[in-house]
Amino acid sequence: MNLLSSLDDTVPQGTTASPFGAASDLRFQSTEPGADQRWSTWPATLPSERGPEPRPDWLVTSAAAIDTELGVVKTGKEADLFLIERAVPDAPADVPGNRSLLAAKRYRTTEHSDFHRSAIYTEGRGTRRTRDMRALTKGTSYGRAIARVQWAYAEFDALGRLFELGAAVPYPVQVSETEVLMEFVGEGRVAAPRLAQVRAKPDELRDLFHQVADFMRTLAFAGLAHGDLSPYNLLVHRGRVVAIDLPQVVDVVANPQGFDLLHRDCVNVCDWFTRQRLECDAEELFGELIADVYR
Repeated sequence: MNLLSSLDDTVPQGTTASPFGAASDLRFQSTEPGADQRWSTWPATLPSERGPEPRPDWLVTSAAAIDTELGVVKTGKEADLFLIERAVPDAPADVPGNRSLLAAKRYRTTEHSDFHRSAIYTEGRGTRRTRDMRALTKGTSYGRAIARVQWAYAEFDALGRLFELGAAVPYPVQVSETEVLMEFVGEGRVAAPRLAQVRAKPDELRDLFHQVADFMRTLAFAGLAHGDLSPYNLLVHRGRVVAIDLPQVVDVVANPQGFDLLHRDCVNVCDWFTRQRLECDAEELFGELIADVYR
C-alpha cells in the first residue's frame, strides 16, 4: 500500500532540514495549541518508543514544541498519512532542533473494517499475552484493536532496525498506540514520487535498480525480506531510493513463507524494471539474496 502523494494547495509551504528535505517559513497563530494542534507527544513516549541514537540534529525533542497538523498526505485502506510540523513557538526556524516536518502514519481505529494485513507476515512472531492471542485469532473488535497497535509497533521496530543497518528508510521518530511518526520524505509540501511514477533515462534507471538491489541485500544480510516490495512503496528523492511501508518485514528463516515472500519481492521489482526496458533477472537476484541470507 502506498501512502505518499502531493498535499493539496491548502497546506502551507515549508521544507524539512532532514536529508530528505528542509523546513522554513511555517508560522504559529499562538503559543497555545489551537485548531489542528497539540503539544508535542515526544515527552510522553518511553525511551523504547523513540528512534535510535545518535538522533539526527533536525529532530525536535523540546517539551515546549507544538505539533501542527498541516494536511493529509494520503489515505489508505489500513492507515492514513498526515503531514505534521513539530516546532518550538517563536524559536529561530533555521536552528536545528527547533522545527521540522514529520510524516504521521496512523493505523485505522476499530470502527473501520478494512484492516486486513495478512497473517502470513506474522508467522514466527510471538504475542506475550494469551488473551491477546485468542482475540487476534478470533478477530474480535478487541483483537482488531490489538492488531493495529502491533502493526504500528512492528513498523516502528522495522524502521529502527533497518535505519541502524544503514538501509535507506525514513528515520523513525517515535511510536504511540497506532501512530508512527517518521521523517517526511519530500520537498516542501510535496512528498517524493514513487518509483512507479519516475521516468528515468537508461543510466538513471540502472542506478535506481542497483539501489533497490542494495536495499534488498542489506535486509538479506540481516536475514530479512521486505515482504511486500514494489515500485509503489519505493520513493525516489533527489536520485536516492527510499523504502517505505515496512510493518510486514519478515525473518526469512523463521517465517515459513519467508523465502516465498523474498522471491515475490524479486519478481515484483524485476518485472517493473523489465517493463522499463532494463534487463533484470528475478531468479538471479533471488539466488544472490539467498546466498546473502546464509552468509
